[in-house]
Amino acid sequence: MRIIAGSLKRRSIKAPAGMDTRPTSDRLRESLFSILGRDRVEGARVLDLFAGTGALGMEALSRGADHAVFVDNHPQALHILHQNVQCLGIASQSRIIKWNIRKDLRCLNSEATFDLIFMDPPYGKGLTATALLHLTKTGVLTHTTCIICEHTGDDPLPAPDTGFVSEDSRVYGKTRLTRLSFTQSHV
Repeated sequence: MRIIAGSLKRRSIKAPAGMDTRPTSDRLRESLFSILGRDRVEGARVLDLFAGTGALGMEALSRGADHAVFVDNHPQALHILHQNVQCLGIASQSRIIKWNIRKDLRCLNSEATFDLIFMDPPYGKGLTATALLHLTKTGVLTHTTCIICEHTGDDPLPAPDTGFVSEDSRVYGKTRLTRLSFTQSHV
């Protein structure tokens, strides 16, 4: 696995063995960042939920994001994530949080707002909607926050009355990338 573009282009990222962590493929990451465009990423504060290897947040840092917060609970993924951050020399731009996202996201209560949020939870467990609803209680969302969810068609998103609006959704094989925004009236 490698960083696709930017200042860290072609640098390797380690991934844990086995299928507990499912890193976003290079091709899917390339499509995702193409959809986002340069202006959305440069200078952004990024949150990478269910971070795994950290590939999405690291790709954003490589493309000019200012800071990334990585949240995961899996010990092996966190170990690899720490190694990747150190090897890429991005520790000063990164914060890694060990947290069970299924429970809540209180770990973010002291964080400033985020411009860009990536979510890539385990498929088929209903965690996308759960994590999004937890985000509404943290104060890290604004009406300009762009949220990218990687999920399957079987993983439901929250109902529109929760404040999340689907702006774009594209299918890549079994994977769906959905771009959401959050309406300020629900903050």
